[in-house]
Amino acid sequence: MRLTLKTTLATSLLALTVTTGVASATVDLIYSDTVPETDIRSQLLHSEFGGCLGDEFNFQPYHGATLFAQGTELNAMQRGNLDMGNLAIFDFQNQVPAVGILGMPFLFRDYTHMRAVYNSDVLDDLLNEAAAETGVHFLAFPYIGARHLSYIGDRRYMTPEDLNGVRLRMPGGEGWQFVGQAMGATPVPVPFTEVYTALQTGSIDAQDNGFPATNAMHFNELINHMALTNHLIAANEFVISQSKWDSMTADQQARVQMCADRFEAAIDAETLRQENELQAAFEAQGIDIYTPDLAAFQAHAVEMYMNSDYSASWPEGLIERINAVGQ
Repeated sequence: MRLTLKTTLATSLLALTVTTGVASATVDLIYSDTVPETDIRSQLLHSEFGGCLGDEFNFQPYHGATLFAQGTELNAMQRGNLDMGNLAIFDFQNQVPAVGILGMPFLFRDYTHMRAVYNSDVLDDLLNEAAAETGVHFLAFPYIGARHLSYIGDRRYMTPEDLNGVRLRMPGGEGWQFVGQAMGATPVPVPFTEVYTALQTGSIDAQDNGFPATNAMHFNELINHMALTNHLIAANEFVISQSKWDSMTADQQARVQMCADRFEAAIDAETLRQENELQAAFEAQGIDIYTPDLAAFQAHAVEMYMNSDYSASWPEGLIERINAVGQ
């Protein structure tokens, strides 16, 4: 889907100096997410997306869940109160259950596989359905890192059975909570901005953000173990409301898409850089970083999903088509 759209929009972009629509007023783009303004992801959003748009746009980003709480951004777009967001796939799951397949642990082998899948046509039907049902337009899918289990404890958790009774923070929402269960833990819903305090006070034992987010939010100041589970190769859905998208001229749409592509590329590069560098930094801080029994975790998670009501809504054969990409 996105490759075809990009080709069309890239052609349109060549004519940006030509007025193709009647609209000439500045386009307001109100954006909200949960990431703090000091985070490198926020800085890249400002520079690579906002800075790319030009004078024809008035980009207004709100960070740290200061405008809308985590998980409510999609509803805000549907009400017409928000134009853009950088959402998780689970934000769509209640309205379009089939997209939950993209949140199944161990679906993607690694970053290269994830990016190849999103750049192929394998997800076209699924994303078209999600867009039509929710009233948003998908712009990009920036990589925010592989998620790992990190925790405060006195031993290594090698298998899902070891996580029995461990209070694992997961974002709110049924889809996120089931990920925690599929990993063998007891999931506890905690907003992203409150995870540090929850770890500090002992209301949770563990969290599952990857290296970049763990570092940005200073969770590494508290944890003493990190199990490299790679259970979710996490890409966000960088979206704009369909009504806002439709209100723009073809040239404006082309500009927004081009800037979204720049943002995706910048986030990908920065996330990969941090993943390559932060493990050594964490180990130097005294954090025990180890590889658990990945086969055991994968088998446990996949079995739970396949025996759940979630998989009943998944498109037939899609997992096999995803697995075949890059093989």
